[in-house]
Amino acid sequence: MLNYGKHNINLNDIKGVQKCLKSNFLTQGPKVDEFEDLIKKKFKSKFCTVVSNGTSALHLAANILDWKKGDKVALTPITFVASSNCILYKNATPEFVDIDINTFNLDLNRLESTLKKNKNIKAVVATDYAGNPCEWKELKYLANYYKIFLVNDNCHAIGSKYKNDEGYAVKYADIVTHSYHAVKSITTGEGGALLTNNSKFEKKAKLLRNHGIESISSKTNIKPKRMLELGYNYRLPDILCSLGISQLSRLKEFVRKRNEIAKYYKKELSNFENIKIQEVNTDDFCSFHLFSVLIDFKKIKKSKKELFNYFLKNKIKLQIHYLPIYKHPFYKKNFKIKECDFPNSEKFYRQQVSLPIYPDLKYSDLKKIVSKIKYFLGS
Repeated sequence: MLNYGKHNINLNDIKGVQKCLKSNFLTQGPKVDEFEDLIKKKFKSKFCTVVSNGTSALHLAANILDWKKGDKVALTPITFVASSNCILYKNATPEFVDIDINTFNLDLNRLESTLKKNKNIKAVVATDYAGNPCEWKELKYLANYYKIFLVNDNCHAIGSKYKNDEGYAVKYADIVTHSYHAVKSITTGEGGALLTNNSKFEKKAKLLRNHGIESISSKTNIKPKRMLELGYNYRLPDILCSLGISQLSRLKEFVRKRNEIAKYYKKELSNFENIKIQEVNTDDFCSFHLFSVLIDFKKIKKSKKELFNYFLKNKIKLQIHYLPIYKHPFYKKNFKIKECDFPNSEKFYRQQVSLPIYPDLKYSDLKKIVSKIKYFLGS
Protein backbone atom coordinates (compact mmCIF):
# COMPACT_ATOMS: atom_id res chain seq x y z
CA MET A 1 0.00 0.00 0.00
CA LEU A 2 1.31 3.47 -0.93
CA ASN A 3 0.49 6.14 1.67
CA TYR A 4 0.75 9.92 1.28
CA GLY A 5 3.77 10.01 3.63
CA LYS A 6 6.27 7.70 5.29
CA HIS A 7 9.34 8.00 7.50
CA ASN A 8 12.80 6.89 6.43
CA ILE A 9 15.04 5.19 9.02
CA ASN A 10 18.53 3.93 8.13
CA LEU A 11 21.28 2.05 9.93
CA ASN A 12 22.92 5.24 11.23
CA ASP A 13 19.64 6.29 12.83
CA ILE A 14 19.39 2.93 14.56
CA LYS A 15 23.02 3.02 15.70
CA GLY A 16 22.53 6.50 17.17
CA VAL A 17 19.53 5.36 19.19
CA GLN A 18 21.29 2.16 20.30
CA LYS A 19 24.27 4.18 21.51
CA CYS A 20 21.95 6.35 23.56
CA LEU A 21 20.24 3.28 25.04
CA LYS A 22 23.61 2.03 26.25
CA SER A 23 24.57 5.41 27.76
CA ASN A 24 23.79 6.86 31.18
CA PHE A 25 21.10 9.16 29.79
CA LEU A 26 17.73 8.36 28.24
CA THR A 27 15.83 11.53 29.15
CA GLN A 28 17.52 14.88 29.83
CA GLY A 29 21.15 14.40 28.90
CA PRO A 30 23.79 15.71 26.50
CA LYS A 31 21.93 14.76 23.33
CA VAL A 32 19.27 17.40 24.06
CA ASP A 33 21.86 20.20 24.00
CA GLU A 34 23.59 18.68 20.98
CA PHE A 35 20.36 18.50 18.99
CA GLU A 36 19.43 22.07 19.93
CA ASP A 37 22.87 23.34 18.88
CA LEU A 38 22.62 21.60 15.51
CA ILE A 39 19.14 23.03 14.89
CA LYS A 40 20.35 26.54 15.75
CA LYS A 41 23.26 26.23 13.35
CA LYS A 42 21.17 24.75 10.54
CA PHE A 43 18.34 27.30 10.71
CA LYS A 44 20.40 30.35 11.80
CA SER A 45 18.62 30.80 15.11
CA LYS A 46 20.17 32.28 18.24
CA PHE A 47 18.08 30.04 20.50
CA CYS A 48 16.31 26.69 20.31
CA THR A 49 14.18 24.71 22.75
CA VAL A 50 13.32 21.16 21.69
CA VAL A 51 9.97 19.91 22.96
CA SER A 52 7.71 16.86 22.93
CA ASN A 53 5.86 17.76 19.70
CA GLY A 54 4.86 20.61 17.39
CA THR A 55 1.66 21.26 19.34
CA SER A 56 3.58 21.84 22.57
CA ALA A 57 5.84 24.27 20.69
CA LEU A 58 2.75 26.24 19.60
CA HIS A 59 1.34 26.13 23.13
CA LEU A 60 4.59 27.51 24.52
CA ALA A 61 4.51 30.27 21.89
CA ALA A 62 1.01 31.22 23.05
CA ASN A 63 2.21 31.34 26.66
CA ILE A 64 5.33 33.34 25.84
CA LEU A 65 3.33 35.94 23.91
CA ASP A 66 0.81 35.99 26.76
CA TRP A 67 -2.41 35.76 24.77
CA LYS A 68 -5.50 36.08 26.93
CA LYS A 69 -9.27 36.45 26.85
CA GLY A 70 -10.30 39.30 24.56
CA ASP A 71 -7.22 38.91 22.35
CA LYS A 72 -7.53 37.70 18.76
CA VAL A 73 -4.92 35.88 16.71
CA ALA A 74 -5.12 35.72 12.91
CA LEU A 75 -4.37 32.51 11.01
CA THR A 76 -5.28 30.46 7.96
CA PRO A 77 -8.12 27.93 8.25
CA ILE A 78 -6.16 25.59 5.95
CA THR A 79 -3.79 24.09 8.47
CA PHE A 80 -3.75 21.44 11.18
CA VAL A 81 -6.01 22.21 14.16
CA ALA A 82 -3.04 22.64 16.52
CA SER A 83 -2.31 26.04 14.92
CA SER A 84 -5.68 27.25 16.15
CA ASN A 85 -6.04 25.18 19.32
CA CYS A 86 -2.99 26.86 20.84
CA ILE A 87 -4.96 30.13 20.72
CA LEU A 88 -7.90 28.57 22.55
CA TYR A 89 -5.60 27.13 25.22
CA LYS A 90 -5.03 30.74 26.33
CA ASN A 91 -8.73 31.73 26.07
CA ALA A 92 -7.97 33.99 23.11
CA THR A 93 -9.99 33.85 19.87
CA PRO A 94 -8.84 32.66 16.44
CA GLU A 95 -9.51 35.12 13.61
CA PHE A 96 -9.51 33.13 10.39
CA VAL A 97 -8.26 34.74 7.18
CA ASP A 98 -8.90 33.18 3.77
CA ILE A 99 -6.10 31.74 1.64
CA ASP A 100 -4.61 32.70 -1.71
CA ILE A 101 -5.96 30.06 -4.08
CA ASN A 102 -2.66 29.97 -5.99
CA THR A 103 -0.09 29.60 -3.20
CA PHE A 104 -2.45 27.95 -0.63
CA ASN A 105 -1.02 30.33 2.01
CA LEU A 106 -2.56 33.29 3.85
CA ASP A 107 -3.94 35.93 1.50
CA LEU A 108 -2.07 39.07 2.62
CA ASN A 109 -4.63 41.48 1.14
CA ARG A 110 -7.35 39.83 3.19
CA LEU A 111 -5.05 39.80 6.21
CA GLU A 112 -4.42 43.53 5.97
CA SER A 113 -8.15 44.21 5.67
CA THR A 114 -8.69 42.13 8.82
CA LEU A 115 -5.94 43.97 10.70
CA LYS A 116 -7.42 47.34 9.72
CA LYS A 117 -10.86 46.41 11.06
CA ASN A 118 -9.81 44.61 14.24
CA LYS A 119 -7.65 46.33 16.84
CA ASN A 120 -7.68 43.30 19.18
CA ILE A 121 -5.44 41.17 16.96
CA LYS A 122 -2.20 40.56 18.85
CA ALA A 123 -0.43 38.15 16.51
CA VAL A 124 -0.50 36.18 13.27
CA VAL A 125 0.20 32.45 13.10
CA ALA A 126 1.30 31.87 9.51
CA THR A 127 1.71 28.35 8.14
CA ASP A 128 4.07 27.71 5.22
CA TYR A 129 1.62 25.28 3.66
CA ALA A 130 3.20 22.10 2.23
CA GLY A 131 6.61 23.76 2.64
CA ASN A 132 5.82 26.76 0.43
CA PRO A 133 7.08 29.89 2.24
CA CYS A 134 4.60 32.70 2.85
CA GLU A 135 5.44 36.21 1.67
CA TRP A 136 7.44 36.85 4.80
CA LYS A 137 8.89 40.22 3.87
CA GLU A 138 5.39 41.61 3.42
CA LEU A 139 4.16 39.83 6.56
CA LYS A 140 6.95 41.45 8.56
CA TYR A 141 5.97 44.87 7.20
CA LEU A 142 2.37 44.34 8.31
CA ALA A 143 3.50 43.09 11.72
CA ASN A 144 5.66 46.16 12.27
CA TYR A 145 2.97 48.54 11.01
CA TYR A 146 0.19 47.08 13.16
CA LYS A 147 2.53 46.27 16.08
CA ILE A 148 1.73 42.59 16.32
CA PHE A 149 3.80 39.43 16.77
CA LEU A 150 4.53 36.86 14.07
CA VAL A 151 4.59 33.12 14.70
CA ASN A 152 5.81 30.92 11.86
CA ASP A 153 4.15 27.52 12.04
CA ASN A 154 7.09 26.11 10.12
CA CYS A 155 6.22 22.44 10.65
CA HIS A 156 5.74 21.82 6.91
CA ALA A 157 8.74 23.83 5.79
CA ILE A 158 11.80 22.28 7.42
CA GLY A 159 14.40 22.54 4.65
CA SER A 160 12.54 25.19 2.64
CA LYS A 161 14.16 28.47 1.57
CA TYR A 162 12.73 31.97 1.26
CA LYS A 163 14.73 34.21 -1.08
CA ASN A 164 17.43 31.52 -1.08
CA ASP A 165 17.77 31.59 2.73
CA GLU A 166 17.22 28.37 4.70
CA GLY A 167 17.25 30.39 7.92
CA TYR A 168 14.47 32.73 6.81
CA ALA A 169 11.88 31.68 9.38
CA VAL A 170 13.51 33.11 12.50
CA LYS A 171 14.70 36.14 10.52
CA TYR A 172 11.12 37.34 10.02
CA ALA A 173 9.06 35.68 12.77
CA ASP A 174 9.33 36.35 16.50
CA ILE A 175 8.81 32.65 17.21
CA VAL A 176 9.17 29.65 14.89
CA THR A 177 7.72 26.21 15.64
CA HIS A 178 8.88 22.88 14.23
CA SER A 179 7.32 19.42 14.22
CA TYR A 180 9.37 16.24 13.87
CA HIS A 181 6.41 13.92 13.44
CA ALA A 182 7.02 10.75 11.43
CA VAL A 183 5.84 12.19 8.08
CA LYS A 184 7.76 15.48 8.32
CA SER A 185 11.04 16.27 6.55
CA ILE A 186 12.95 14.78 9.49
CA THR A 187 11.54 12.79 12.38
CA THR A 188 12.12 12.03 16.03
CA GLY A 189 8.91 9.94 16.08
CA GLU A 190 7.15 12.65 18.02
CA GLY A 191 8.97 15.87 18.79
CA GLY A 192 9.30 19.51 17.92
CA ALA A 193 11.15 22.72 18.65
CA LEU A 194 10.68 26.40 19.34
CA LEU A 195 13.20 28.73 17.68
CA THR A 196 13.67 32.43 18.41
CA ASN A 197 16.24 35.23 18.43
CA ASN A 198 14.72 36.72 21.58
CA SER A 199 16.59 35.76 24.78
CA LYS A 200 13.56 36.46 27.00
CA PHE A 201 11.39 34.18 24.89
CA GLU A 202 14.04 31.47 25.07
CA LYS A 203 14.31 31.71 28.84
CA LYS A 204 10.53 31.42 29.19
CA ALA A 205 10.39 28.45 26.80
CA LYS A 206 13.05 26.54 28.73
CA LEU A 207 11.26 27.27 32.02
CA LEU A 208 7.78 26.27 30.86
CA ARG A 209 9.07 23.14 29.11
CA ASN A 210 10.12 21.71 32.48
CA HIS A 211 7.10 22.25 34.77
CA GLY A 212 8.10 25.90 35.35
CA ILE A 213 11.02 24.70 37.49
CA GLU A 214 14.19 26.78 37.49
CA SER A 215 17.29 25.34 35.88
CA ILE A 216 20.21 25.39 38.30
CA SER A 217 23.18 23.08 38.65
CA SER A 218 24.43 21.80 41.97
CA LYS A 219 27.16 19.23 42.55
CA THR A 220 25.58 18.05 45.78
CA ASN A 221 21.90 18.50 44.89
CA ILE A 222 21.47 19.94 48.40
CA LYS A 223 19.65 22.99 47.08
CA PRO A 224 16.19 22.04 45.75
CA LYS A 225 15.03 23.52 42.45
CA ARG A 226 12.05 25.83 42.77
CA MET A 227 8.91 26.00 40.64
CA LEU A 228 8.64 29.61 39.48
CA GLU A 229 5.63 29.37 37.15
CA LEU A 230 2.93 26.89 36.20
CA GLY A 231 4.60 24.95 33.45
CA TYR A 232 4.33 21.67 31.57
CA ASN A 233 6.20 18.46 30.91
CA TYR A 234 7.11 19.22 27.29
CA ARG A 235 10.64 17.81 27.38
CA LEU A 236 12.10 15.81 24.49
CA PRO A 237 14.20 12.87 25.77
CA ASP A 238 17.78 12.08 24.79
CA ILE A 239 16.76 8.92 22.97
CA LEU A 240 14.58 10.89 20.53
CA CYS A 241 17.17 13.66 20.20
CA SER A 242 19.68 10.98 19.14
CA LEU A 243 17.36 10.04 16.29
CA GLY A 244 16.86 13.72 15.44
CA ILE A 245 20.62 14.34 15.25
CA SER A 246 21.03 11.52 12.73
CA GLN A 247 17.96 12.57 10.74
CA LEU A 248 19.05 16.23 10.57
CA SER A 249 22.31 15.17 8.91
CA ARG A 250 20.21 13.73 6.05
CA LEU A 251 17.74 16.61 5.68
CA LYS A 252 19.32 17.89 2.46
CA GLU A 253 19.02 14.46 0.86
CA PHE A 254 15.42 14.00 2.04
CA VAL A 255 14.38 17.35 0.58
CA ARG A 256 16.25 16.68 -2.68
CA LYS A 257 14.30 13.46 -3.18
CA ARG A 258 11.01 15.18 -2.37
CA ASN A 259 11.79 17.82 -4.98
CA GLU A 260 12.56 15.15 -7.58
CA ILE A 261 9.14 13.60 -6.95
CA ALA A 262 7.44 16.99 -7.12
CA LYS A 263 9.24 17.75 -10.39
CA TYR A 264 7.94 14.51 -11.89
CA TYR A 265 4.37 15.21 -10.79
CA LYS A 266 4.55 18.73 -12.22
CA LYS A 267 5.93 17.50 -15.53
CA GLU A 268 3.20 14.88 -15.91
CA LEU A 269 0.22 16.81 -14.57
CA SER A 270 0.73 20.53 -15.24
CA ASN A 271 -0.84 20.41 -18.70
CA PHE A 272 -4.18 19.09 -17.47
CA GLU A 273 -6.72 21.91 -17.40
CA ASN A 274 -8.71 20.37 -14.57
CA ILE A 275 -5.71 20.06 -12.22
CA LYS A 276 -4.20 23.03 -10.42
CA ILE A 277 -0.72 22.76 -8.89
CA GLN A 278 0.46 24.93 -6.00
CA GLU A 279 2.46 27.97 -7.12
CA VAL A 280 5.89 28.53 -5.57
CA ASN A 281 7.72 31.82 -6.14
CA THR A 282 10.75 31.47 -8.42
CA ASP A 283 13.14 32.82 -5.76
CA ASP A 284 11.79 30.43 -3.09
CA PHE A 285 12.47 26.74 -2.51
CA CYS A 286 9.76 24.38 -1.27
CA SER A 287 10.63 21.33 0.85
CA PHE A 288 7.40 19.62 -0.29
CA HIS A 289 6.18 18.12 2.93
CA LEU A 290 3.03 17.65 0.86
CA PHE A 291 2.30 17.57 -2.84
CA SER A 292 -1.13 19.16 -2.90
CA VAL A 293 -3.24 19.54 -6.05
CA LEU A 294 -6.70 20.88 -6.78
CA ILE A 295 -8.92 18.83 -9.07
CA ASP A 296 -12.06 20.37 -10.56
CA PHE A 297 -14.38 17.45 -9.85
CA LYS A 298 -17.40 19.37 -11.06
CA LYS A 299 -15.94 19.81 -14.52
CA ILE A 300 -14.92 16.17 -14.89
CA LYS A 301 -18.31 15.13 -13.50
CA LYS A 302 -16.84 12.84 -10.88
CA SER A 303 -16.56 13.08 -7.10
CA LYS A 304 -13.63 13.17 -4.71
CA LYS A 305 -15.04 10.07 -3.05
CA GLU A 306 -14.88 8.22 -6.38
CA LEU A 307 -11.23 9.24 -6.77
CA PHE A 308 -10.28 8.04 -3.27
CA ASN A 309 -12.11 4.73 -3.70
CA TYR A 310 -10.53 4.16 -7.11
CA PHE A 311 -7.04 4.77 -5.74
CA LEU A 312 -7.68 2.59 -2.70
CA LYS A 313 -8.66 -0.30 -4.96
CA ASN A 314 -5.28 0.19 -6.61
CA LYS A 315 -3.52 0.14 -3.19
CA ILE A 316 -2.82 3.87 -3.05
CA LYS A 317 -4.02 5.91 -0.07
CA LEU A 318 -4.63 9.56 -0.81
CA GLN A 319 -5.16 12.19 1.89
CA ILE A 320 -6.87 15.55 2.45
CA HIS A 321 -4.97 18.50 3.94
CA TYR A 322 -7.11 19.99 5.38
CA LEU A 323 -10.69 20.24 6.43
CA PRO A 324 -10.92 24.02 7.11
CA ILE A 325 -10.64 24.44 10.86
CA TYR A 326 -13.93 26.31 11.16
CA LYS A 327 -15.75 23.27 9.69
CA HIS A 328 -14.73 20.94 12.53
CA PRO A 329 -17.71 20.12 14.81
CA PHE A 330 -16.07 21.71 17.87
CA TYR A 331 -15.49 25.01 16.06
CA LYS A 332 -18.93 25.00 14.46
CA LYS A 333 -20.48 24.52 17.89
CA ASN A 334 -18.46 27.21 19.65
CA PHE A 335 -17.95 29.88 16.99
CA LYS A 336 -20.39 31.56 14.63
CA ILE A 337 -18.36 31.53 11.45
CA LYS A 338 -19.87 32.14 8.02
CA GLU A 339 -18.39 29.75 5.49
CA CYS A 340 -19.26 32.20 2.72
CA ASP A 341 -16.56 34.51 4.12
CA PHE A 342 -13.94 32.00 2.98
CA PRO A 343 -14.60 31.27 -0.71
CA ASN A 344 -11.05 30.18 -1.47
CA SER A 345 -10.83 27.86 1.53
CA GLU A 346 -14.18 26.33 0.58
CA LYS A 347 -13.06 25.80 -3.02
CA PHE A 348 -9.76 24.43 -1.81
CA TYR A 349 -11.46 21.87 0.43
CA ARG A 350 -13.80 20.72 -2.34
CA GLN A 351 -10.92 20.14 -4.75
CA GLN A 352 -7.78 19.40 -2.69
CA VAL A 353 -5.97 16.05 -2.82
CA SER A 354 -2.55 15.14 -1.37
CA LEU A 355 -0.56 12.75 -3.55
CA PRO A 356 2.04 10.40 -2.04
CA ILE A 357 5.41 12.08 -1.51
CA TYR A 358 8.26 10.69 0.57
CA PRO A 359 11.91 9.79 -0.10
CA ASP A 360 11.39 6.02 -0.49
CA LEU A 361 8.90 6.31 -3.37
CA LYS A 362 10.17 4.46 -6.45
CA TYR A 363 9.92 5.62 -10.03
CA SER A 364 7.56 2.72 -10.72
CA ASP A 365 5.34 3.95 -7.87
CA LEU A 366 5.22 7.44 -9.36
CA LYS A 367 4.36 6.11 -12.81
CA LYS A 368 1.52 4.09 -11.30
CA ILE A 369 0.14 7.09 -9.37
CA VAL A 370 0.25 9.39 -12.40
CA SER A 371 -1.26 6.80 -14.74
CA LYS A 372 -4.17 6.29 -12.34
CA ILE A 373 -4.81 10.04 -12.15
CA LYS A 374 -4.79 10.32 -15.94
CA TYR A 375 -7.14 7.38 -16.27
CA PHE A 376 -9.50 8.84 -13.70
CA LEU A 377 -9.53 12.14 -15.58
CA GLY A 378 -10.44 10.27 -18.73
CA SER A 379 -7.14 10.91 -20.50
